[in-house]
Amino acid sequence: MSLVNGLPAHILLVHLVVVLVPLTALALVVCAIRPRAAQRLGVVLPLLALVTLVSVPLTTGAGEWLEGHVESNALVRRHAELGDGLLPWAGGLFVLAAAVWWVTGRAAASGSGAFVGARWSAAPVRVAAVVLSLVVAAGAVVDVYRIGDSGAKAAWQDGFSRTASGGGDDD
Repeated sequence: MSLVNGLPAHILLVHLVVVLVPLTALALVVCAIRPRAAQRLGVVLPLLALVTLVSVPLTTGAGEWLEGHVESNALVRRHAELGDGLLPWAGGLFVLAAAVWWVTGRAAASGSGAFVGARWSAAPVRVAAVVLSLVVAAGAVVDVYRIGDSGAKAAWQDGFSRTASGGGDDD
């Protein structure tokens, strides 16, 4: 994918990643901490994580195309380098979302909310799921921030004047 309506696809697809990664991270953490939330969301949690996972290589692929069509400099190379590191975080979000969904689904299928309340809340598996979810969610969100910041710097370096040109509306 290269252009959409004459615009580089990357600058459009990046908005999916910027919204979906933090949204998936938040949903994962809430569902890991509160199994009832995971039961309410059901299959939506892993589906959201899957869409997030798929959006990352689409965006980086479009970014690689764009990288070949702009002047290369250290900022562009740094942005591309950082962008390549997001896929493992998105994969982690997906794996954990699927695991939380599967465990809470099995708990609900056992026919007892007590299983969710008693065994799931006391289980070392839940503690591990919560800790891993927090770590992966934080890592993914921080990585998206770092990638976005580097992309903005690459795109806007020397691209604007710090003083008004006088040609626009002064209000």
